Amino acid sequence: MLALWRTSIGKKMVMAITGAILAGFVLVHMLGNLKLYQGRDKMNAYGEFLREVGMPLFPRTGLLWIARGILLGAATLHIVAAAQLTMRSLSARPDAYSLKGSIAQGYAARTMRWSGPIIGLFAIYHVLHFTFGKVGFGGVEFVEGDVYGNVVKGFSLWYVSALYIAAMAALGFHLRHGVWSLFQTLGINSRQSDRRLRRLASVFAGVVVAGNISFPIAVLIGLVRLEK
Repeated sequence: MLALWRTSIGKKMVMAITGAILAGFVLVHMLGNLKLYQGRDKMNAYGEFLREVGMPLFPRTGLLWIARGILLGAATLHIVAAAQLTMRSLSARPDAYSLKGSIAQGYAARTMRWSGPIIGLFAIYHVLHFTFGKVGFGGVEFVEGDVYGNVVKGFSLWYVSALYIAAMAALGFHLRHGVWSLFQTLGINSRQSDRRLRRLASVFAGVVVAGNISFPIAVLIGLVRLEK
């Protein structure tokens, strides 16, 4: 297993598998957050469900923390494999190419190296924001368990919403190329199916980004608000 990890193909396989886990998470996470449009009771009930799922086999929030651990492990392996592949690529060609563009690399492919770190930093901010309530509230109180209220209060600050929207744009580029690359690495891609898989990757990225961007926009325009 360690011998496979040391090879470039092994690292690409790790990136594909962990990428699939992370891509699946962001889709499920977005779909779950659509409860925001059903009101405070539904959104908060969903948040409580995530804390209680697995009981009594697991303690309260036990399964949730296990899932978080799996996601953290997947993200760590994904980042390490990507960094090592990048270093190998740079060391293999220390001199920059005279021609910067290529047919094989689209815009999304060329932005993978900067969109990845942006997403990583944003993930840390997101956890500090909505999980622990340490940032992003401008002095407004974070209330444990009031997921709906915290989302509305957090996104009511225009600069917080702007940060989320910008991060989702980076996520979109990353997902679009990442999902397509996943098929290639796992051997699913072919010359005949390439166009369909690229379209599928674009649709997947578009759905995730559109759903996530809708939340701060809905708060800013007053579609979702705190009850008076």
